[in-house]
Amino acid sequence: MTPAGTARAGDPERTTLAKAADENFPVAPFFLPRAWRDDLMAVYGFARLVDDIGDGDLAPGGADACLLGVSPAEAEDRLVLLDAFEADLRKVFDSTPGHPLLRRLQPTVRRAGLTPEPFLGLIAANRQDQLVKRYETYDDLVSYCELSANPVGRLVLSVTGTSTPERVRRSDAVCTALQIVEHLQDVAEDLGRDRVYLPAEDMKRFHVQEADLAARTAGASVRALVAYEAERARHLLNEGTPLVGSVHGRLRLLLAGFVAGGRAAIRAIAAAEYDVLPGPPKPGKIQLLREVGVTLRGEG
Repeated sequence: MTPAGTARAGDPERTTLAKAADENFPVAPFFLPRAWRDDLMAVYGFARLVDDIGDGDLAPGGADACLLGVSPAEAEDRLVLLDAFEADLRKVFDSTPGHPLLRRLQPTVRRAGLTPEPFLGLIAANRQDQLVKRYETYDDLVSYCELSANPVGRLVLSVTGTSTPERVRRSDAVCTALQIVEHLQDVAEDLGRDRVYLPAEDMKRFHVQEADLAARTAGASVRALVAYEAERARHLLNEGTPLVGSVHGRLRLLLAGFVAGGRAAIRAIAAAEYDVLPGPPKPGKIQLLREVGVTLRGEG
């Protein structure tokens, strides 16, 4: 796949989908059936684009805003863009959307009988990012993850025709854990966007100030806080891991990859002695493969 940096700015669909190569784990790995791969890439395209709108990371040139019917004067207003994106999303279910990534999503919606709710949840999460910059409690953060992360797992189960209430519950635990881990990896980057996803009550408990998060390296208090949140994420991953054993074949390998990606990222954070401020600690491929094997064997 073409690296994101070399995709043409005038082709927003290609630019967005190119970012799949930079994710922590394969978005639609080769071993899946072609129909699943196509559908998962369509879902990824939606999720990536809505995140790019929310983060202000759209390709330069304003092509996405134009496709969504947003005037150049409002093309930098993220809330206006999100509203326009939501209006175009609704056309996926009853007419023809204007954005090519949403047109790509339409056959997936029809094949899998998808409903608007998970897509609307992802939009709501990015809308919340424009309005809420800090989270007082862990429960507040989990509620945010219910919008920002859990819909993705639910969409994977729906696309593969394997959704049940118990699997959804396990999937939610995995997705919330993965979101928390990503927040831990990106503490410095998020602070640069004036966002802090470490619960304020936990920061107080560990005597961490926001100024501590702006340092080049983490002090003992920040490291203790990150270790505490990483342990919470690990418990959530363990709670969700039985999801892997509840399915079979290539889907089992895909879900094991998701769980293993979270476990490997937590190990990378621990290997960095919980100093996430210099940059996101990332696991190597060997560590990731090792975690996949552990997850498939039902260990860990």
